[in-house]
Amino acid sequence: MAISSYLLQGPRVAIRHVCRQDYDELTVLAQDSAEMLQRWLGTRDTTEAAFESRLQRFEQPTHEGFVICLRSTGAIVGGANINNIVRGTLQSGTLGYTAYASTTGHGYMTEGLELLIQHAFGELGLHRLEANIQPANTLSLALVKRLGFEREGYSTAFQFINGEWRDHERWAITAETAGKAAQPAE
Repeated sequence: MAISSYLLQGPRVAIRHVCRQDYDELTVLAQDSAEMLQRWLGTRDTTEAAFESRLQRFEQPTHEGFVICLRSTGAIVGGANINNIVRGTLQSGTLGYTAYASTTGHGYMTEGLELLIQHAFGELGLHRLEANIQPANTLSLALVKRLGFEREGYSTAFQFINGEWRDHERWAITAETAGKAAQPAE
């Protein structure tokens, strides 16, 4: 992907919208990361039809899909989406994200999600982002804490994963609190 397609760039990563040309790369990343992600996301359908369905969802005004890429090579190191966007008096959305086994532990997701938060509160005009995380997912909880999200509550039987309704912690950040705990990447 050309650098001109990036929405925002940080020192090491950049964000852009996910596109059809990402299918092969994302499929390999998902397959290589299946064991790491299965506990949190369940078994993911990596067929081309499932990918096309995701892209169609991102064409709706209530969903935005992104990839986090290395600036130096354009290689995808993470994925993120903002779902359930509500306009009007709420201006809010639900943040979801995926790291990949081959690129974890380098801070790419922290930098990329800082950019995404900046984009959400800037270009998208949102006021609030919420993230729902399973209590045992300590790495994801540490990530949202680094980003400045605050714990708001606990949602019992929130999402059906691996044949079972899973509890989640609810974390949120607003345009006013973003940047107090974490500074957006440059």
